[in-house]
Amino acid sequence: QVQLVESGGGLVEAGGSLTLSCAASGRSFSPTGMGWFRQAPGKEREFVAHLGWRTGMTTYAESVKGRFTISRDGGKNTVFLQMNSVQHGDTAVYYCAARTTGRTMWYAHSYDYWGRGTQVTVSS
Repeated sequence: QVQLVESGGGLVEAGGSLTLSCAASGRSFSPTGMGWFRQAPGKEREFVAHLGWRTGMTTYAESVKGRFTISRDGGKNTVFLQMNSVQHGDTAVYYCAARTTGRTMWYAHSYDYWGRGTQVTVSS
């Protein structure tokens, strides 16, 4: 059984930075890819970023491209989301997810395991 635990959320001023972490545990953890999604109040969960586990290839939503960076700790099953130049529109609960099949990375239903989320609030 795979478990994902996010951390690092909190209150950040607009224009500031924040780093989220996602620690994965479980026997023989070897996903196809790891993704970050977010969900703001009253809105659907949306794709933020993806990291191919073996390829290292990264993909970003247009809304965060150039501001957010997804990366991995090479020695541990930990994935990070570095958030720079945050905007009010980035306020949401951020979820880490693991994908174990070849289904498309863009949709939440492609992911098999989810963390419980961490709240990010951007203030004025």
